[in-house]
Amino acid sequence: MDVTDRDVILVDDVVFTGRTARAALDAVLQYGRPRSIQLVVLVDRGHREYPIQPDFTGRRLQTKHDEEVVVEADGEFAVYVKD
Repeated sequence: MDVTDRDVILVDDVVFTGRTARAALDAVLQYGRPRSIQLVVLVDRGHREYPIQPDFTGRRLQTKHDEEVVVEADGEFAVYVKD
């Protein structure tokens, strides 16, 4: 699929270090040069290793680096932090 001159929206459940978003950007760019790329995330927990900032965020959570944010959508929707 050619994404040249298209608007691309990347969607992720949780953004953490930014590595997944960066890999997604690399993958998109293999298919052309889009007009724009926007990142939408459900939860932003900080602790970036790459300078990536979501354009739209559902919730920002202050977490410790070793905690895990879990998103479940089986039946009822839930977001929680595990130690």
